[in-house]
Amino acid sequence: MNILIQRLWWALIVLSGLVACTPIQPRDPDMSKPVTVETPVIEAPVPQTPGSLWTTGNGSLFVDNRASRVGDILTVAIYEQAEASKEATTSTGRSTSASADITKLFGLESNLANLNSSIDPANLVSAGYTNDFQGSGTTTRKEDLVATLTTRVVEVLPNGTLRISGSKSVTVNHEQQLIHLSGIVRQQDITPENLIDSKYVLDANIVYSGKGVIDEKQRPGWLLRLMDTVSPF
Repeated sequence: MNILIQRLWWALIVLSGLVACTPIQPRDPDMSKPVTVETPVIEAPVPQTPGSLWTTGNGSLFVDNRASRVGDILTVAIYEQAEASKEATTSTGRSTSASADITKLFGLESNLANLNSSIDPANLVSAGYTNDFQGSGTTTRKEDLVATLTTRVVEVLPNGTLRISGSKSVTVNHEQQLIHLSGIVRQQDITPENLIDSKYVLDANIVYSGKGVIDEKQRPGWLLRLMDTVSPF
């Protein structure tokens, strides 16, 4: 028996070592490089009047300079605020009782006392069951994100809406911070300053993360992660 226990312990140690050597896949996005999109090729417009000082570009004082074409730049003011709370309380209970007696049974009830003096025909069976459960839970979450990000129009949809995408990477003291945004916006929601609020971005995908010393300190050590992996509890 002792040999079997020792073998089980050695197998557990070997298994723990194999799990420790297996790299744990991070759940955060890849921070090795900023998320970028392919830059579209924009052909220069051909002047309608050869030799003229003016071109068909949108550099006129009377033309709207808001983003409207593939490759145009659009600035997004990101202000995301979310707060949620949830509370649940559960209480259940059940009580059951049962009893049985035999007063008359073809005269055989008198023989029960002869079999065992402790048997009482008037109180043969008596049982009771009680079950109580109470549970409660509360969760609260609050998030705030304020930033400004310049994006690029990567696609103009058939209905005129614009698909935008952009990212920004900032590294300070070997700590890399990345912010990425993509989504769909309407041209009428863009201000004359070529600015749009993030609340008007449809299917917004906003990622704000980092990689560095601070990010590593926010994660548990490898031994604790190993114990969480092999622990059945």
